[in-house]
Amino acid sequence: MTGLLAGKTAVITGGAQGIGLAIAQRFIAEGATVALGDMNAEQVEAAAKELGEDVALGVRCNVTVADDVAALLAAAIDRFGTLDIMVNNAGITRDASMRKMTEEQFDQVISVHLKGTWLGTKLAADIMREHGGGAIVNMSSISGKVGNFGQTNYSAAKAGIAAMSKAAAKEFATKGIRVNSIQPGLIRTAMTEAMPQAAWDSKMTEIPMGRAGEPDEIAKVAVFLASDLSSYMTGTILEVTGGRYM
Repeated sequence: MTGLLAGKTAVITGGAQGIGLAIAQRFIAEGATVALGDMNAEQVEAAAKELGEDVALGVRCNVTVADDVAALLAAAIDRFGTLDIMVNNAGITRDASMRKMTEEQFDQVISVHLKGTWLGTKLAADIMREHGGGAIVNMSSISGKVGNFGQTNYSAAKAGIAAMSKAAAKEFATKGIRVNSIQPGLIRTAMTEAMPQAAWDSKMTEIPMGRAGEPDEIAKVAVFLASDLSSYMTGTILEVTGGRYM
């Protein structure tokens, strides 16, 4: 088997669609086996089947529940024998101005993004430290750097992921576990394409490269961070934004 991730097993949350699915496709192309976690059981099982049941597994997982995350990791090891890479990608949006945002909308976004990433990082690292190391890739966002109107919840969560990744990187470095994060800009997914045209057009004016990114352009950076190409990198935040907010 050849490829940058040959013989490795990755767990990817939010893996049934969008960026998570693109990462899974790219990882498999580089020789990895993948376990996808997603809230939608039917969708994640269908995604795994399409990727190939010999190289992919789909598991229903609520990333805010420790037992669910532990079960996802256990399923990956049971099926493929190892855990080498963890990609904490699951996320939701509940956009509203701070004045109109409900406490529930705030709690939901913080819980899925921040607690979900914390649980994924913690539980994956517990396994990786027993097996000589691994790579953890956490999905932040450019919103965590600049703050977006209507996203006090999302921006706070994504900034938290970036800082938490740095703190975890310091804790796990001597155990052979690297923790890095990606801050995507405007990426063409079902979630972003649902935004009003005026909002899309406004964001486009902020991008020097003049276009939105594609999910695979995030996936290629995830391959870099998950592989030995980035062997001397930990605690790093990589912006993948087409030059937006330099």
